Amino acid sequence: MHIAQDDLREMWETYKRKRSVEVRNALIENYLPLVKAIAERLHARLPKEVETQDLVSEGLFGLVETIEAFDMERGVSFEAFSSQRIQGAMLDKLRVLDWVPRRVRSQHHRIENAYRQFEIQHGRLPTVEELAEQMQLTIEEFLDLARSASAVSITSLSRKYCETESERAVFQIDLLKDKRTSDPSEQAQRQDIRDLVTRGMNQKERLVTILYYYEEMTMSEIGAVLDLSESRVSQMHASILMRVQKLLRDRQVEFVV
Repeated sequence: MHIAQDDLREMWETYKRKRSVEVRNALIENYLPLVKAIAERLHARLPKEVETQDLVSEGLFGLVETIEAFDMERGVSFEAFSSQRIQGAMLDKLRVLDWVPRRVRSQHHRIENAYRQFEIQHGRLPTVEELAEQMQLTIEEFLDLARSASAVSITSLSRKYCETESERAVFQIDLLKDKRTSDPSEQAQRQDIRDLVTRGMNQKERLVTILYYYEEMTMSEIGAVLDLSESRVSQMHASILMRVQKLLRDRQVEFVV
């Protein structure tokens, strides 16, 4: 269901006045594609055992809470206001379910060890195909393994970080820097890092990086744009991640502030 902007604003105004369950349900239906898009993006980085529909179900709880809290007068779009909270609801549930078990962390170390061994033996970085061969896996098995292992890098912003002396809880989200302010030296450093990370990438690899991380498209959507199969896009993405992780790990000292 697509609602025109004027009608949508009128719907929001009606809901804030009357708190009608019927209007709220219409808003939920209108923003359901947003929840599904967030779930698909998150699912692309999770073990295959996690179901997209389970993420959508948890995201709906976050959507309802956000609808209750949203204030149109602040001048922020609902999509911008709700996206982080919807994803947070999904991550909170996954964290409770211990969605990164010891097996997944073991897989992460297994890939890293194979990567280092190949580099020592051959004096260069491996391709996805070479790494899969080294680990005696098919490409499909390796991509499944890499996808599960990548889950160790995801965290919920609503997770408690620590407590202050006044016993006030500090959460991960409290540690985020205010992006509304800009630091010229930091901007220059970020540009240097972007140049370093993308150096050596071919055109399609750059496009995959931009479309996935900046345009937030799914693997299947990127495949349609680049006329590639979803499997091939996943393969390219895995290869990009391995090279970037190795590059940043080797030069980590340069980025310490």
